[in-house]
Amino acid sequence: MKVIGIGDNVVDKYLHLNKMFPGGNALNFTVYAKKLGIHSAYIGIFGNDKAGKHVKKTLIDFGIDISHCRTYEGENGAAEVNLIDGDRVFIGGNGGGVSKQHPLKFHENDLNYIKKFDLIHTSCFSFIEEELPSLSKLGMPISFDFSKNYDENYLDQVCPYIDFAFLSCGQLTEQKTKEKLKQVYDKGCKYVLGTRGIEGAFLLFNNKIYYQEAKKVEPIDTLGAGDSFITVFLIEIINSSKVTEEVIERGLKKAAEFASKTCLINGAFDYGKKIN
Repeated sequence: MKVIGIGDNVVDKYLHLNKMFPGGNALNFTVYAKKLGIHSAYIGIFGNDKAGKHVKKTLIDFGIDISHCRTYEGENGAAEVNLIDGDRVFIGGNGGGVSKQHPLKFHENDLNYIKKFDLIHTSCFSFIEEELPSLSKLGMPISFDFSKNYDENYLDQVCPYIDFAFLSCGQLTEQKTKEKLKQVYDKGCKYVLGTRGIEGAFLLFNNKIYYQEAKKVEPIDTLGAGDSFITVFLIEIINSSKVTEEVIERGLKKAAEFASKTCLINGAFDYGKKIN
């Protein structure tokens, strides 16, 4: 099994610790998959600043292939983070840095490389919407994290090209969460999952709703919990020759367990470095 994360990477700057931690949805997926023993690769945009160099070195240290990444002069994507009782709160950022000015455009050699993988994961923070039609033609499943960016027009733009949709629904009631999952499901996504933090997660698949409770821990830092949940669930599904209710329930349970462990470290997966 081989998976590839395509799109956003950042450093999460913890100002109270004077440390920056590698992160970003697509990058986190790649790293978590690697930590779980899955062959993984990453394609994204780096800045040539200290932050970009740190993210790039971290991926190399993990043994993740970054041969199709691009580097541009300027700031790497960065977000400023505060912690309130262990829950991460974003307080600022640079809007993706150079990746916003230089969004990914895939050449033939990129597409030939990508189609060797079994799954693509990307996100709403990756400036990749215009490239989704080309990626969908490669024939492997595409997973997309919408975070909280799921208004009607955006769903119409993205949903025709993806198989897995992930939504952050912690701000919604249980009923509103289920209604949102149905809305996305009706646009053609096979799997639609809404994570709700400590309230657990709901999955809509084959017109059936599944619920997975969160595994409660005393969190040090919740950043990355959703991404780790997504990663484990995707691997469980893609690794299964036939997706049954048992596979779904096992995947959700394993995902919750792995996400709880992510809450016990700083950053998405540590690797912090001093900001200055």
